[in-house]
Amino acid sequence: MSIRNRGALAFSGLAVAAATAAVAFGSTASAGASTDWSTVTSAAQGGGMSALIAAAKAEGHLNVITLPSNWANYGTQMKEFTQMYGIKITDEIPSGSSAQEIQAIETTKGRSSAPDVVDVGQSFAETDSNLFAPYKVATWNMIPAANKDANGTWFNDYGGYVSFGCDLKVVKTCPTTWKQLLKPEYKNSVALNGVPGQAGAATGAVWAAAINNGGSLNNANPGLKFFNKLSTIGNFNSTDCDASSLIEAGACPIIVNWDFLNVAGAWGLPASARWVVNVPNGKSFAEYYAQAISKSAPDPAAARLWEEFLYSTQGQNNFLKGYARPVELTAMVKNHTVDKAAYKLLPKVHNVATFPSIAQTKKAATVIANGWSIKAA
Repeated sequence: MSIRNRGALAFSGLAVAAATAAVAFGSTASAGASTDWSTVTSAAQGGGMSALIAAAKAEGHLNVITLPSNWANYGTQMKEFTQMYGIKITDEIPSGSSAQEIQAIETTKGRSSAPDVVDVGQSFAETDSNLFAPYKVATWNMIPAANKDANGTWFNDYGGYVSFGCDLKVVKTCPTTWKQLLKPEYKNSVALNGVPGQAGAATGAVWAAAINNGGSLNNANPGLKFFNKLSTIGNFNSTDCDASSLIEAGACPIIVNWDFLNVAGAWGLPASARWVVNVPNGKSFAEYYAQAISKSAPDPAAARLWEEFLYSTQGQNNFLKGYARPVELTAMVKNHTVDKAAYKLLPKVHNVATFPSIAQTKKAATVIANGWSIKAA
């Protein structure tokens, strides 16, 4: 099962406290028959949830893009949304990148097949916000201020921590620190999911290495030096580890990846797999992805209903069941609406994550993209 190479990062406050005031998912406001849902900025403005649901059902279709079923449990999200509302979903290029999502909005504008919504890295959410329609879901107040654009052009949905995923059929022990990756026993073992500068997970891995090897949020170069050293001593494995078949074949002994993509369940590994995930000691590093609605969405009501679903208790717990950390997690724990069983399965984190600013994120992404020189196998 493949895992998409997301092309940008979204680093934000996984530990930021969420506001506690929840907004009702429904509304009793009346709807106008001629509502232009492409300009509506909240369900209430359009006449309430019943009006939004009716309009979305009338459209009958939703175009998403780059959502593989095993990524943060999106397979379940899409299945349950269709079951609940009878709206058919088309998912284009499931294993694509954030860059391809943006390109699709720009190049397919006016077509019925154009993306209605996107799930992209933070730098894309910020840089390309002119392509997005402002909208605030009913649970807007449960999303921390640091995890959303004040006007609603984008809002984070889920995130995770940089981790080490290890195949204990190939390596005897799973490292718990960055320094341990340099050990001779990990010869040709340390791999990435994607290419740094192109894939979010791989870029995050390099930046996490930087802040744990003399770098900082303002200096990602030590991360490039660290991976170059891994390559020089023969410990770096240049296989692009983006599929469970590679793990099962023993080609990816250690994968540095987001924890919500690295757990055995996310990879779809068989029960016989001896797979362990460690969030390394030291300075933890985390990321979020962001949702946004296209201004030119061919199905504007369905797009808005999709966001309401993702940010409902059901949708947020679905992300959690996919081992991702939903953006409303803090509020859900406080409100006792979190799925406790799924919450307990998250990989343990030893320290609160370090979070860069948007400016730092853009700078590091450029440095890493321009400085990565290790060739793929």
